[in-house]
Amino acid sequence: MKKVQKEVTEIAKGRSMISEDDIQDMPYLKAVLKETMRLHTPLPLLVPHEAMDDVEVMGYDLKKGTQVMINGWAIARDPSIWEDAEMFKPERFLNSCVDFKGFHYELLPFGSGRRGCPGVQFAVSIMISHCQMVQELKN
Repeated sequence: MKKVQKEVTEIAKGRSMISEDDIQDMPYLKAVLKETMRLHTPLPLLVPHEAMDDVEVMGYDLKKGTQVMINGWAIARDPSIWEDAEMFKPERFLNSCVDFKGFHYELLPFGSGRRGCPGVQFAVSIMISHCQMVQELKN
């Protein structure tokens, strides 16, 4: 929390609000948001998918029409993907291209592809607004 507060204070330079442009200069805040979404996925199970053709996935044969449920919560806490998977460590995202917009399948709090949540940007804006409120309370 202290690291985020310091970063926001340095970028805000005495202003009570930060702009969307300011966020581009806040790598630690973005890392905290990603780590929060990793550990606290909004929906543990993503929107169901259906196999369009017969397909083999990880050694399992799926028939056309099979409904598939993706456990985003389990993926986000998988120790074979994440070192110290149960720990809150925003630093893991500081030098990483992994994002929660659906292109990196190890982090899917909002799903991906056609069935990805259309509210991703809204959710991020709300989280940032909350950070601003915390900063204002600190001042």
